[in-house]
Amino acid sequence: MNNPNSPRSNTDWSPQSWRDRVALQQPQWPDADTHRQVLDQLSALPPLVFAGEARELTEQLAAVAEGRAFLLQAGDCAESFDTSADSIRDRLRVILQMAVILTYYTGVPVVKVGRIAGQFAKPRSSDTETVDGVELPSFRGHIVNDIGFTADERAANPKRLLLAYNRAAATLNLLRAFTKGGFASLSRVHQWNREFVADSPAGQRYENLADEIDRAVQFMSACGVSSDTLADLRQVDFYTSHEALLLDYEEALTRSDSLTDDWYDCSAHMLWIGERARQLDGAHVEFLRGVGNPLGCKLGPGATVDDVLALCRTLNPDDVAGRLTLVTRMGANRIVDDLPPLLDAVKTAGHPVVWACDPMHGNTFTADDGRKTRHFDDVLAEVSGFFAAHRFSGTHPGGVHLELTGDDVTECLGGGASVETADLGSRYETMCDPRLNGSQSLDLAFRLAELLRNGTR
Repeated sequence: MNNPNSPRSNTDWSPQSWRDRVALQQPQWPDADTHRQVLDQLSALPPLVFAGEARELTEQLAAVAEGRAFLLQAGDCAESFDTSADSIRDRLRVILQMAVILTYYTGVPVVKVGRIAGQFAKPRSSDTETVDGVELPSFRGHIVNDIGFTADERAANPKRLLLAYNRAAATLNLLRAFTKGGFASLSRVHQWNREFVADSPAGQRYENLADEIDRAVQFMSACGVSSDTLADLRQVDFYTSHEALLLDYEEALTRSDSLTDDWYDCSAHMLWIGERARQLDGAHVEFLRGVGNPLGCKLGPGATVDDVLALCRTLNPDDVAGRLTLVTRMGANRIVDDLPPLLDAVKTAGHPVVWACDPMHGNTFTADDGRKTRHFDDVLAEVSGFFAAHRFSGTHPGGVHLELTGDDVTECLGGGASVETADLGSRYETMCDPRLNGSQSLDLAFRLAELLRNGTR
């Protein structure tokens, strides 16, 4: 059956056509035969997600594009093969808690998309790094090599592609059990938020906001609507996403859908292109333009109107609402000036995109102790500027894209818990970029609620 909205309906695209383009950020695999054998094995394995689930997410993102829903995309900077089930549970828990807060104050459904079950690869600014005079390949995520600094650990190992698939499958299984088995019930999640407000120095600021949600939950219960009586309050839809960086891995997990004959990358529901790999004539844009998944594309401060309009035409030529999310990552000091021209151009051209704000990557700096970090106030300032820019342009601020963890780490400064530079070394656990911890994430959700209450959105 031919799908008129298929991204490949009028193209000469194939899952292999990216191989004719320049592919940046790809590792140098030392053993070509083993690499090929691993890709053959991946191609024969079951899909991790299904095309129908990706289409459902596109429909939900279409509502975001029209201002009828809000996108919360969040999760780890770089997933580890060593992540425990408890850590996965706690990350999901924080996202669910944030979603309840945002649902109440936006008045619309929150589409929940995790950076999870596949975010194993990381782009790097250099192919190598030098420590104490020793130069070795850069760490590119657990799907490629190991973070330890020895020649064996830093060698690209294609067998890690299979480990990534198996780890993603196990994580997906756990997520589905949690989101459909009662863990995500509204009453349970709201109780967690009440505990945050009661126990956290940051949370006490939001007691009145939490009381409002509490009264709403009590009202529903009094009307006979509760997690015990309504399945929609006991379970949630939760989708996965990652940066589609390693194109051979993504190609191996691309399947033709039996219902529509369209191609879908079945490694995740949603895939995005990073700021370093969004060249119009590059391999990443070529690959992703042909799959039916909803797509994201990161836009840094150097993105021009011509860049953005060309990306819209290439990645979503049929202007399918929900197909394309543009994720801005411009920095707190540039968002208000740099974003409105892009908003105005896309609006005038009639492209039905989702606009999301990544307030993390444009605000990274090196602290006095030499560690990469971000400050909570800068993150909040960029989100506030994002909302303000959309209000000025008359467009919809669709959502936020965050790097966070449920673990009690000390990687980002500030927030209600007041993490200081001297605290960074105590629990600095990220394999790449600094993440908001659970308390800072909930602090941010309540701060966003304050902005929404004041009409910033």
